[in-house]
Amino acid sequence: MRDDLTSALRLALTELGVEPPAEIHLERPARREHGDFSSNVALAGAKRSGRPPRELAAELADRLNAAPPPHVRSVEVAGPGFVNFRLDDGWLFELLPTVLEAGADFGRSDLGGGRRVMVEFVSANPTGPVHAGHARGAVYGDSLARLLEFTGHDVEREFYVNDRGVQMQTFGASLAARRAGEEPPEDGYRGAYIDEWAALMPVDADPIVWGEAHALAEQRAVLARMHVEFDTWFSERAMVDTGAIETTLAALRERGVVYDEDGAVWLRSTEFGDDKDRVLVKSDGQYTYLLPDIAYHRDKFARGFDMIVNVWGADHHGYVPRMRAAVQALGHDPDDLQVVITQLVRLEQDGHEVKISKRAGNLITLEDLLDEVGVDAVRLTYLLQSVDTPQTVDLGLIVAQSNENPVFYVQMANARIRSIDRVAAERGIARRPLDQVDLSVLGHERELEMLRRLSVLPEVVELAARERAPHKVTTWVRELATAVHGFYHDCPILADGIDDDLRQARWWLAESAGVGLQVGLGLLGVDAPERM
Repeated sequence: MRDDLTSALRLALTELGVEPPAEIHLERPARREHGDFSSNVALAGAKRSGRPPRELAAELADRLNAAPPPHVRSVEVAGPGFVNFRLDDGWLFELLPTVLEAGADFGRSDLGGGRRVMVEFVSANPTGPVHAGHARGAVYGDSLARLLEFTGHDVEREFYVNDRGVQMQTFGASLAARRAGEEPPEDGYRGAYIDEWAALMPVDADPIVWGEAHALAEQRAVLARMHVEFDTWFSERAMVDTGAIETTLAALRERGVVYDEDGAVWLRSTEFGDDKDRVLVKSDGQYTYLLPDIAYHRDKFARGFDMIVNVWGADHHGYVPRMRAAVQALGHDPDDLQVVITQLVRLEQDGHEVKISKRAGNLITLEDLLDEVGVDAVRLTYLLQSVDTPQTVDLGLIVAQSNENPVFYVQMANARIRSIDRVAAERGIARRPLDQVDLSVLGHERELEMLRRLSVLPEVVELAARERAPHKVTTWVRELATAVHGFYHDCPILADGIDDDLRQARWWLAESAGVGLQVGLGLLGVDAPERM
């Protein structure tokens, strides 16, 4: 429908002697009384046409009303020059077979055109288990990767293993101390997990080597349990051992973007938008954190990725400008590096905040969280809102079997739809093939609202992919679930006395809503159970 309306506007502009813009925008008005679609094309093209926007909009409306495109009931002018379309219900009935034929591919697109994208996320230090604070970035990164794949991108997921540096020495010393029955160093790691791991560690094992391997094994296992898998676990230590830092520094020198001062080596990052130049090598010869990170990003681009998406925690916010400056200093377009900052999550239990601190030992592991509330609840809850806003999670609410629990609410909508076939089979009621069903008998507002919700999924998916915003899919899934619950309540299918033509149309409509729920939940990595 969107393509048909865009083509009609383009043709009408041409017939009025106005050159159409390269892209014609159509929006869905926030309020139904304003129509089904609205375009600002008259506002955008007024200067080119030499007419006031409202006058151009009126001419477009007159021409389109004289020969309306299929399913257009009327075209109206609104506000300073918006062109609003009101449609008949026929376009919604045509949508239903499209949804059913596409099935799990409904909403899939080629937006990315095969562009290679790396999504790097979680990247927790191998100094302990993945904790509940990592869950938001893990769920977000995985769902973003699913969205990008669904919209035609060639995606790889990467976990950057920070397996070198002072924190690894401290971690190893903490394990060794506990194995010997002693207290960890003052700045060391504490908590039950350190005691448990030290008890498991063989007497002759190197604490750093054994501890890293054990941490990574646990991290892999719990992330896989949450449906988060990585194509690559990239070792910082292995990269450094190849000489990548030295070759990166040499490449920067060759480009003339580093200089020596006060015994240190500096990156001319102010030339690329940073607020000050950054030290790469300190006067004592030690690398700063920035230089290995530059080497890592140089390696990413060398592997042929067109776009790098980093999902970082809130404490990395100030690091973004210098990383973009470094990428530009390497000769890449800084826009080919996108950094998403995930804000902190406040966990509450019985009205009290639950603190998380790996070093202090106040640790809620991701495994604990999954045991408490389940994988689906964790995933959908963390995707309820944009990751750039702080979030409060009530652990009691997300296990409640009530409509106040968004996870239960959405999954129950799917379970209700899936129950229809089972009950029909028990009662001996057969479903006719779709091509033998008259969909025009659908006219109840609950029925039409389900179709309208389904119709926007392809747009929502593309918008969520463009804006790196999986929570937009969550919002859509919840809206469809609301439509399903209303339909299920007001539009019976298997009740006695229902006209069979209406029953058959509603049955197929329910089936199409099930397709939509499964696509949306699949993009979020959430199961769509058939029974609850």
